[in-house]
Formats: sequence, C-alpha cells, structure tokens
Amino acid sequence: MADIHPTAIVSAKAEVGDSTRIGPYCVVGDGVALEEGVELLSHVVVEGLTRIGANTHVFPFSSIGHRPQDLKYHGEPSRLEIGCNNVIREHVTVNPGTEGGGMLTRIGNNCLLMVGAHVAHDCIVDDHVILVNNATLGGHVQVGEWGIIGGLSAIHQFVRVGKHAMIGGMSGVEQDVIPYGSVTGNRARLQGLNIVGLKRRNFSRDDIHEMRKAYRLIFAAEGTMAERLEDVADDFGNNEAVMDILQFIRANTSRAICQPAMDDAA
Repeated sequence: MADIHPTAIVSAKAEVGDSTRIGPYCVVGDGVALEEGVELLSHVVVEGLTRIGANTHVFPFSSIGHRPQDLKYHGEPSRLEIGCNNVIREHVTVNPGTEGGGMLTRIGNNCLLMVGAHVAHDCIVDDHVILVNNATLGGHVQVGEWGIIGGLSAIHQFVRVGKHAMIGGMSGVEQDVIPYGSVTGNRARLQGLNIVGLKRRNFSRDDIHEMRKAYRLIFAAEGTMAERLEDVADDFGNNEAVMDILQFIRANTSRAICQPAMDDAA
C-alpha cells in the first residue's frame, strides 16, 4: 500500500500506486496519477491531468502540473506526462500543454531536473536529459535524448535542441541547436561538437573524427547551406550520427539553426 503522511492532502480521485510515498504537507489533485514507487518528499504540489511514472522522486517545494503561464490558456483539459526513474529537485516547475501545442507536455525517463528548473507548456523532453540549476525551457521547446541544459540558461520558445547537445551555462538560446552540438553565450553561438558528451556516450574515435569533418563542411564559408548538406550526405551517408544532424537541419521548423561565429566556422 501507499505510504501517505497524515499531513498530506490527497484527492480521493487521484490514482496512487502501490509503494508510493507521499511526504508531509504534499497536495495531490483530482486528475493526478502516481505510479508505483513514486516519492513526493514533502511540500510538493501535483495538480491537473498529470501522470508521474514509476520510481520518480520529487523533492520539496516543486510545483507539478499547475496551469500554464500562457494567457491563451482557458482551462482546456491538457495533460502532463512524466516518465519513470526521474529525479526532480527542489523548486522545479513543470506545466501541462495547451490547445496551441497539442495539449501535452512530456518528460521522458531517467531525466534529472535540478533546483529551480522550469519546463513550460507543450515542451517535449526526451530520455536522459539534464536541466541544471535554474535552466528554463520556454513553451514548445524540444530537447533530444541525453541533452544537457546548463545552469541559468534559457531556451526560447519553439527552439529544438538536438540529442546529445550541450548548452553551456548562462546561455540564451534562440535558434535550433544541432544534435551533438555545443553552444554557449548570449546570444548563444555554436562552439563545435559536444566532444566530451560523445566520449561519455562511448562514440568511437573514428565516428567522432568523421563527425568533426562533417561539421566543418556543413558550416564552411563556401557555397550555400543546401549545397553543403548535399555534399555531406554524399560523403558521410553511412555515419548515423552525421545523418541525424542533416535530418535535424532539414526538418521544417520555425527557428533558424544556431551557427558558429564567423571566425569559428573553420
């Protein structure tokens, strides 16, 4: 059975899984579903149509599932889905979706949201993502698997951050960040590939070498972007990671691609 502290307020309409622990002074609303092994340590508020996956731990003073910070939201029954084995630290805020964004905010599995991080309405955050202290995702942001958003960084609404990308601390990101890329600055500029992250994820030396050659070609000064992408596709078509980058750049999006400063392109 669930372990619910006597000071917690848990709606009779909420779904609470076996082995769930709800600590002192937590509030759990009508439409909430907490799967097995979820732990709300204390002073956590979970509201709305929110599902939190198994073995996720939520630390004190987090606000999960309250109405979005969007003036166009008028109470539509949008949802928030948080996957399994996540760690959500103190003062984190996560909002559900809106009618303008598919009615869903989703966080995957095995993510770490550090102190004060914010995930706005309609964001899609894939597995193994880390949001460092006070990192902020604007509405409709997408972060690919293994992405890291550095402390005090802000991601503009509708921006895509590709998988394995690294956003340096205190960066303001207003353009899409390629998979495996590393960006920093205000406004953020592409600094190269996330080499440290690639090594941590056990990418081979040969793969990294090819990715670096492809990167230089993509952001070279000669020719148009379309021409350079065709050249990269011809030369590196068997490299899955390089093709991830090409697919990301070619995707239909409302934001431009974050690029290197002119003197860094080579």
